[in-house]
Amino acid sequence: MAQNPVINKFGRVSGGNRPGLPTPSAGDLQDMYSRPAYAGPTGSGRYMTLDDVVQRTGAMLAVVLVAGGVSWAVTPDRLALPVLLTSALVGLALGLYLSFSMKVNAGSALVYSAIEGVFLGAISRIFNHAYPGIVIQAITGTAMVAGGMLFVYKIGAIRVTPKFTRIVVGATIGVVGLMFVNLAAYLFHPGGLGLRGDASGNGTAIAIGFSVLCIVIASMNLVVDFDMIEKGIRNGADEKFAWYASFALMVTLIWLYIEILRLLSYFARR
Repeated sequence: MAQNPVINKFGRVSGGNRPGLPTPSAGDLQDMYSRPAYAGPTGSGRYMTLDDVVQRTGAMLAVVLVAGGVSWAVTPDRLALPVLLTSALVGLALGLYLSFSMKVNAGSALVYSAIEGVFLGAISRIFNHAYPGIVIQAITGTAMVAGGMLFVYKIGAIRVTPKFTRIVVGATIGVVGLMFVNLAAYLFHPGGLGLRGDASGNGTAIAIGFSVLCIVIASMNLVVDFDMIEKGIRNGADEKFAWYASFALMVTLIWLYIEILRLLSYFARR
């Protein structure tokens, strides 16, 4: 009768014919004892910490502010819209690449921040020219929402479960898809689907409701980002992961700022 290869691999217990594990020798035990324990992540040689995420997020914010200030100050009014559209498209392409490839390092993260800074400087200048003071209001609102979501996350008011994450991701994909459909609809009908106002840009009930929905979903994405960072620290993620975590947080904050800016503009027109 042919023997079981698994049994043959492990041998037989001495004194009987039942399958079992071989008795390790003294040399085997010494080798197991001398073998080094898990030394942590490879590459950087240390784990990610909260300070890593805070420092990298701060660096990205600083680049956004500097690039945004330069864009606001030096871009002529006649070039504001072309600069806005170009930086928006380039930033979107780079952001999608970094999101799906997860190959985020210092260079790519800071380049993304610079591009988004140019975009934010251009769009903020356009909105502030039309509605003076609206940019300060939007920045304040973004900071308050971000701080509020961090607070409710830390006290456990919102628990990030796998089901919660799936809902947030699905809702995000849904609203982003609607944005692209609305943009395509502009080619065939003034005002598109009406998700961003009527043909004159006035804030309709649908537009206001859609912006509020986007703000809520962006806020929930912040909670998911906070949870990702906390789990990465708790599970011993590599230090390099801090750049990806900061990038994800920055994407959400930029989206939140744009939606708050747009929502405030609807009420400023009334």
